[in-house]
Amino acid sequence: MRMKKILLTLSLFFLFVITFTGHGFAATQSQDSTGTDDLVFTEVGSAQDSAANNIVKDTVKKDTIEQGATVQKVQDKPVAAVSSDEADHKKTLWQTFIAGLVGGFLAFLMPCIFPMVPLTISYFTKRAGSKTKGIGQALIYGLSIIVIYVAFGLLITVIFGSAGLNALSSSGLFNFFFFILLVVFAISFFGAFEITLPSSFVNKIDNKADNSKGLGGIFFMAASLALVSFSCTGPIIGTLLVDASSKGELLAPAVGMFGFSLALALPFTLSAIFPGFLSSMPKSGGWLNSVKVCLGFLELALALKFLSAADLVWHWEWFDREVFLVLWIVIFFLMGLYLLGKLKFSHDSDLPYVSVPRLFLAIFSFSFAVYMVPGLWGAPVSVLSGLAPPMNTQDFILSGNGSSETKVDNEFPSKVKYDNVFKKPIGFNPFFDLEEGLAYAKKVNKPVMIDFTGWSCVNCRKMEDNVWINAEVKRIINEYVLIQLYVDERKIKMPKEKVHYSEILRTTTDDLGKWNGDFQATKYGSNSQPFYVLAGYDLNPLVKPQGAIFDAKEYAAYLQSGLDKFKQAEKPNE
Repeated sequence: MRMKKILLTLSLFFLFVITFTGHGFAATQSQDSTGTDDLVFTEVGSAQDSAANNIVKDTVKKDTIEQGATVQKVQDKPVAAVSSDEADHKKTLWQTFIAGLVGGFLAFLMPCIFPMVPLTISYFTKRAGSKTKGIGQALIYGLSIIVIYVAFGLLITVIFGSAGLNALSSSGLFNFFFFILLVVFAISFFGAFEITLPSSFVNKIDNKADNSKGLGGIFFMAASLALVSFSCTGPIIGTLLVDASSKGELLAPAVGMFGFSLALALPFTLSAIFPGFLSSMPKSGGWLNSVKVCLGFLELALALKFLSAADLVWHWEWFDREVFLVLWIVIFFLMGLYLLGKLKFSHDSDLPYVSVPRLFLAIFSFSFAVYMVPGLWGAPVSVLSGLAPPMNTQDFILSGNGSSETKVDNEFPSKVKYDNVFKKPIGFNPFFDLEEGLAYAKKVNKPVMIDFTGWSCVNCRKMEDNVWINAEVKRIINEYVLIQLYVDERKIKMPKEKVHYSEILRTTTDDLGKWNGDFQATKYGSNSQPFYVLAGYDLNPLVKPQGAIFDAKEYAAYLQSGLDKFKQAEKPNE
């Protein structure tokens, strides 16, 4: 009983952990269709700003239209930026691997896998005839599980490729599809129905396991486990693959499946090597279904993140931060009631008393719900940064964070138009057009801070909600002319004279997002967001461009270094 309580506590703890696993973002290469209400990107030019505009046009022409030199630009010029991206990619893959491990642990505690452990180990021992052979076959069995799931992850990579995975991360259509998929998974975990594979296919694999001998038989046993347990593991695998795909990393699905299969295979192998481990495991019971239902609550909460991304990409502007927070508060409040036995589903057994682990987890769930309540009035709720919609979608904020934003006159027509399309970060007044932002910077004699960002960029939102609100960071950013370039904006179309074929993105830059993405890749050799470039009027970096820096002091020091470089360059001209 004690072991059972410990396992229940750990499993529900990991349920919370997997929900808040970090999410990355990479530049999109999607070719989304757009509606008839698309905006049109207009060229802006005035006599006093023509020099600044020519700098941009010359830069873009040299860096993007000359097809023979495009790749060479990325290889020769921005070495520092590329190395920074590689570090971010490695971090993202580690996050995916850890999420896979957590998912595998949860899958092991599902009702259709946990009871199979003693039966499987007993089968190996009897079939092998000795303990040594039984251990060897259990090792092969565990390895087969890993091979099957990693192969599945690689198959996803081959089918979609890097371009397809990047498209998933920022496409409104796919984000909405992921939302529906996770809601279906949650309903399945609540017990409304089971997601199963065709019985004829499962039976064929099962017969292969019974009739095959040697290594082939063990492999088909592992395949049979994967298929039979699909009703429980399918939603977990689906969630992992959705999360991995949304990171835009080519190897993310395979890495996630490796972590998942490793965690799933270890208990089978350890039980064969150490029989005491098997005997100490708790008996199957209603607590397994409790883990499954709690995972359903978290699936439902995570689904709202993808709905938020679709809302931002498609400019619906109805799924604001308050709506998101209200739904999360309700979900975690209901989860707390479920843990206390006040809410029951069809497959739940009677709960005669509330155990200590259940009580503490219920307290945690209720506390988290209460913690989110101040967010309805503008509190940061930093734990949800990147998951919740950005702070600038909040309709009502008590704190006066907008007082320090830079005032800009209305002589820039695209700025006036785009202010109605894009959401400005709290306390800032950025440009969303590169040419106008550069022209204004030249006019007021300030350096530019180019922020390559995206609607569905998780780390971009974390930076804006957690780091940019720091008083010192905000002060320094407003010493620059902030230019935010969205790489996944699909509704604003480019004029014909600006449309060209991008060798790097391998698509035509017919919308603002693709144009911005191509400019980032060709000029600065990066396709990840957020990506910050502190530059002068020539668009050349004053200091090494950086990605997300979540430490406010470190980020402020980085911004100040760019200012110092700009001022040093200005002194000889005084």
